[in-house]
Amino acid sequence: MARWLSHKGFDVERLRFGLRTAFASCLALAVAWAIGLEHPQWSAMTVWAASQPVRSLLVEKSLYRVVGTLVGTGAGLLLLLMTGDSLLWLVIGLSLWVGLCAGAGNALHSMISYATLLSGYSASMVVLLGTASSLNTLALGADRLLTVLVGVIMALLVGLLLTPRASRSDLEERGRRSTARVLHLLADRLGRPSSRTVQAPNELLVDIAVLEAQLEPSAAGSRRARHSARSQRAILAALTAALLWVRRREHGPRLTAVGDAVAEAALAMDSAAPLPAVAAHLARARQLSTGDAALAEVLGRLADALAERQRFRDTGRTDRELARRQVIRHRDWVHARQAMLRTTGVLLVIGLTWVATGWTAGAYVMLGTSVMVTLFSTFENPAWIMRHILAWQAVGALSALAVRWWLWPWAGAEWQLVAMLLPFIVVTVIPFSHRRTLNGSMDYVMILLLLSQPVMPLTGTPGHSLAVALAVVAGPLLALIAFRLVFPTNARRRQRHLESMMLHELEGMALRGTAGRAEIWQARLYHRVMRLVHWAYLLGEPSHRVIDASLTALELSETLQALQQYRQEKASPGTERRLEASLRRVGRLRQAPLEAAAALERLARTLACRQQVALAQRARHSARLLRDSPGFFQRLV
Repeated sequence: MARWLSHKGFDVERLRFGLRTAFASCLALAVAWAIGLEHPQWSAMTVWAASQPVRSLLVEKSLYRVVGTLVGTGAGLLLLLMTGDSLLWLVIGLSLWVGLCAGAGNALHSMISYATLLSGYSASMVVLLGTASSLNTLALGADRLLTVLVGVIMALLVGLLLTPRASRSDLEERGRRSTARVLHLLADRLGRPSSRTVQAPNELLVDIAVLEAQLEPSAAGSRRARHSARSQRAILAALTAALLWVRRREHGPRLTAVGDAVAEAALAMDSAAPLPAVAAHLARARQLSTGDAALAEVLGRLADALAERQRFRDTGRTDRELARRQVIRHRDWVHARQAMLRTTGVLLVIGLTWVATGWTAGAYVMLGTSVMVTLFSTFENPAWIMRHILAWQAVGALSALAVRWWLWPWAGAEWQLVAMLLPFIVVTVIPFSHRRTLNGSMDYVMILLLLSQPVMPLTGTPGHSLAVALAVVAGPLLALIAFRLVFPTNARRRQRHLESMMLHELEGMALRGTAGRAEIWQARLYHRVMRLVHWAYLLGEPSHRVIDASLTALELSETLQALQQYRQEKASPGTERRLEASLRRVGRLRQAPLEAAAALERLARTLACRQQVALAQRARHSARLLRDSPGFFQRLV
């Protein structure tokens, strides 16, 4: 059966997950209706939002969903109390709150980001649907919170019974193989030919970047899992530093003794020897590489990361301060600011239009839009996914209208309304698990449930139901327009933002110095390189462009650090003035990269006259790198 389903285009594991989720959703709907909640169908929606294919993700996402709902419900109730009967101030306050949550959610990582985004649109559900509720403010908040809790509990109950545990052994084994390959390459470049074929540095960097991107899901579910991912990420950052060193050292003297020690470490890693043994070989290689400070730093970083991984294995914990020095994760502040402005602006336009026109379905338009522009702002290409969501929400809205006006009039009791809704929930599993229809298919059941409140007596008119359905479907349509026109984003734009942030920090190093920031910048650089390579991998681009750009940034940063140190310690007044002038030119790197290169070349001649030969060579080399890739800098202006 599994082979037949796979041949027909179904993802068998996703089909199993969909069946479990549909069962839990039906159960949540029945329980929420039985205990008398105002919107029992929202509990069923919560199940679809909280369920995960593995236990660790299920537990953590359920916890963060409760936390996000608590914060969002509290914010919504506070807005209702503060604004009273003023719809205008309610719209303004809600728009600011949801926009703030969208911006913070895009700057944070993992489930904390999810909880932050949820805090925004949970407040929308309390505020916008609470305006038409007959409950008082506190009862409204309690009802909304219980609705979510019922859904989370049902998702956990079914998930813990039927969901398999995640296996992390595959990630660890892939990390071990990548470490061994990098060590073999390093030994080969140091003059110890390997008995095996070594991969090119760029290929290894792609493997490492993909592996790093897959660490986030494995870090969910427990503190031990987070410590494990942290120690693995430190090793990957150290491997990135080693590969960048290999790329920088195209030619150089043979360091046979160092290469022998690194080769022994590679063989030990190949045979899955204890990590302290591998770290000991690397520590010996570091002691032998006294003539190359950059190589010694690379070897020491990798040895420390492996020792920290062993510490995790022994104790289940890692040294947080050491981990922070080894890896500082990139945060896309540019995209976060754009998400905040986009969300706030779009909701203000919709809300103020609602206030001006008094359209009764305006609350549904604002609710649907707040969910779409918030939750999907973290996606690589939100406009692309929004097209699929718009289509599925239209199908869900039509199904809800069919249920309400064709089936429910035949019911004689509320339990029959609930029973008639269940098959429409279960049928979601088919598009949800088929490879051609899975994108956005979950929104079919979300909209179906949002528009289907099983309450007797049935009220309203077909015209009103159609107006509400159109208002809900308008949410993804307006979100699609917003994602296409207001700060449009995709994988390539995010890649450019990241590169631009790197160059902005280089300009800051030139203008303001590097005191206390050099080590932080370098640690963040290695994570940014992994992210850049991963973006290139997703886009199907060759990795050499972003790796060459990263090498240029690394070389220039080290040159700026050395120049700033020389300026503070040894420079004469005349040399200091020339240094300041040159650094000001480098401070306009993105606007005039060729002028910055010329300034560094003039500075190199001055330094050579002052007998600062090594520093002059470094400045000249950085100038040559800038001249070789001016288009990279000018494209990011």
